[in-house]
Amino acid sequence: MRTEEHARGHTDRYRSLPARLARFTARTLRTEWCAIVVDPVRCLTRRGVSALLLGFVAAFGVVFCHDVAQHPLGRLWVQRLGGVDADLPLWLSLLRTPVSLYVPALDLPVWAGITQLFLAFALAELLLGRARTLAIAYVTTLAGTLAARVMIALGPGWWGLGLPPAYGQMLDTGPSAAVVGLFTYLAVIRRAPVVFTLTGGSMVGESLAVPNLAGREHLVAVATAILLGLLHGRRARRRDRVRSLRPTRPTRSGGPAPAGTRHRRLAPSRAGTAAPPPPSGRGSLPPAEPVRVPAPAPPGALSAPVNADRTRDTAMTSLEC
Repeated sequence: MRTEEHARGHTDRYRSLPARLARFTARTLRTEWCAIVVDPVRCLTRRGVSALLLGFVAAFGVVFCHDVAQHPLGRLWVQRLGGVDADLPLWLSLLRTPVSLYVPALDLPVWAGITQLFLAFALAELLLGRARTLAIAYVTTLAGTLAARVMIALGPGWWGLGLPPAYGQMLDTGPSAAVVGLFTYLAVIRRAPVVFTLTGGSMVGESLAVPNLAGREHLVAVATAILLGLLHGRRARRRDRVRSLRPTRPTRSGGPAPAGTRHRRLAPSRAGTAAPPPPSGRGSLPPAEPVRVPAPAPPGALSAPVNADRTRDTAMTSLEC
């Protein structure tokens, strides 16, 4: 009997496992849909088209640089202003890195990457703001650039981390590292596993399928974005924790008193009236004794005995005479 119940319990558990998995998947997809699609649409409705400024600027900059680079002279100026490689001095690479966000790879179709570029910058601006979006894009791109220089400086070997010096003349990834970094950062802070798989997982697959400098820079950008996403909001949580640990002083009503406040003494009451008792609670003053003033005597109350004494004195005087 117990064996049958035990077997039936195992069967019910195995039958409920697909249902649990289906509910978990549906809940995860619904949460991610709200975090990645619904919230940005609400923000766009509230702020208007001006909230997509970075997306339009990034897309227009890539299209402009691509059209200018179609001519020999224009290609020369685009490479001088935004072309970054490991053979350049470090100060010149840092100076060209902001412009390199708009310089696409000339051997790849530019129109295929404009949609990803626009979506990355638009979503990041709606959810993070302009300043943080630019900071994440710049930091991830700069991390890939510096990592490439370190790999080339190590040389071949080093468990596959080093690269030969010939890679020093190859251009960096351009806006693709910023796109990957922004999508990964948003996936981490918004708890979006599908977006994370499509970005980070695709970069890992690309790096394994075609091992080149761009793939390694993408992996570095993904790792940097993950680290920044894990550090997101930690400063605010630490500040709230410090505020919660500060001691509070009780007030007359028993609750915590704001900083800089002191207990005040009650004002003296007028004659003939009792002072109102202070509010009860911890830290309150002791109740004051009510001051009672005797009521004034009515007129004529003292005149009767006085008149009686005067009459008795007058009678005695007349008898003596």
